[in-house]
Amino acid sequence: MTDDTKTSNAMWGGRFAAGPDAIMEAINASISFDKRLYAQDVRGSRAHAAMLAATGILTNSDAEAIGEGLLTVLSEIEAGDFPFSTALEDIHMNVEARLKVLIGEPAGRLHTARSRNDQVATDFRLWVRDQADAAITSLTALMKVLVAQAEKGADWVMPGFTHLQTAQPVTWGHHMMAYVEMFARDRSRFEDARTRMNECPLGSAALAGTGFPIDRHMTAQALGFDRPMANSLDGVSDRDFALEFLSSAAICAVHLSRLAEELVIWSSAQFRFVAMSDKWSTGSSIMPQKRNPDAAELIRAKIGRVLGAAVALFTVMKGLPLAYSKDMQEDKEQVFDAADTLMLALAAMTGMMSDLTVNTAKLEAAASSGFSTATDLADWLVREAGLPFRDAHHVTGALVALAEKKGCDLPDLSLEELKAAHPALTEAVYSVLGVHNSVASRQSYGGTAPDQVRAQVARWQGLLA
Repeated sequence: MTDDTKTSNAMWGGRFAAGPDAIMEAINASISFDKRLYAQDVRGSRAHAAMLAATGILTNSDAEAIGEGLLTVLSEIEAGDFPFSTALEDIHMNVEARLKVLIGEPAGRLHTARSRNDQVATDFRLWVRDQADAAITSLTALMKVLVAQAEKGADWVMPGFTHLQTAQPVTWGHHMMAYVEMFARDRSRFEDARTRMNECPLGSAALAGTGFPIDRHMTAQALGFDRPMANSLDGVSDRDFALEFLSSAAICAVHLSRLAEELVIWSSAQFRFVAMSDKWSTGSSIMPQKRNPDAAELIRAKIGRVLGAAVALFTVMKGLPLAYSKDMQEDKEQVFDAADTLMLALAAMTGMMSDLTVNTAKLEAAASSGFSTATDLADWLVREAGLPFRDAHHVTGALVALAEKKGCDLPDLSLEELKAAHPALTEAVYSVLGVHNSVASRQSYGGTAPDQVRAQVARWQGLLA
């Protein structure tokens, strides 16, 4: 029997006569990944010890020794000097075992009136709350970059697409602000999730609460929670906070992937709408002319990891009866990976968008092709000639067919050709066939007109200040 196994058995109160074999130890241990919770574990334990002293359950001297000893443990871990042990299973037992070495008998009193069930629920909730805060901060930074792009390009005309085919002219600023709105919803989802997760499980003990006269409001306040959780069964078994974080992360990752896909398309030789700097693209090992949008492609791919994490945890939780089951040890790795992936993707997208070079000439040329002002022509017939929209649509379709046959665009048709399609068409119609006139006319709230874009930019600059 190894020393680690003897220590593990001693901490279990002699329940096992011999240590588990190597396979059981490997499947049972979580220290390889849950050691990431070390700061939250130390913080939660210090709050618990202080509360035990305040309620007279623990002496002040024992609480002081525990608090100081935990700070030593924290400094050892942060310095890379901590002796993690697989035989001690998880971060909680590793910290407590080391605390006993450092301060002796008082360490054994730390676990009074709590269980590893409420301990891990508290640690994990604190960690996810920190990640929600990080996501909110990162999304704010990305939104500021997108608003800056929108302000620069409020007048830059580009094609708007449906089915990835030219539909109507829009402005670059309008397109950028669409993503601001999307990422704003992501930010609000993390904010909402954070509000709901900000309740403290500590004091739920194993599942039924405790007979000790603890003060759960004190520990909740010390750890920055709004209140203690109101039901001890729910306190130890709830992982909604992690599911909500993953759900919010998955939707955000989808939005990042959509923007990444547009960057891949726009930077291609066929489009050349944008160019990414060398910081965010790579060359080919064989084709010297190529610049590959690798960072955007990797963001586009990483959505799979975040979505997979969400599906994995939903699958773990879907059939678990109350309260705690060992299955819930499988709740952390997916969340850790999803959080790491999302934060990296947000940082990369913020960097790419901040130094993106936009080819305004290419944007305008593309906006002027593909009969993008056909809808403007139909609207003119409705507005100026009083035609029903369906009739105006038919007339415009005939003119598009004529332009296609001639190999030109709508503004290139002569007035005689326009009048042949409908006599109500006059010289004035050419004013709506230019792409700048088209976007300027879209003055409805939320429209692509530069004035509307600038109004939204100003609104968001105020909100993000």
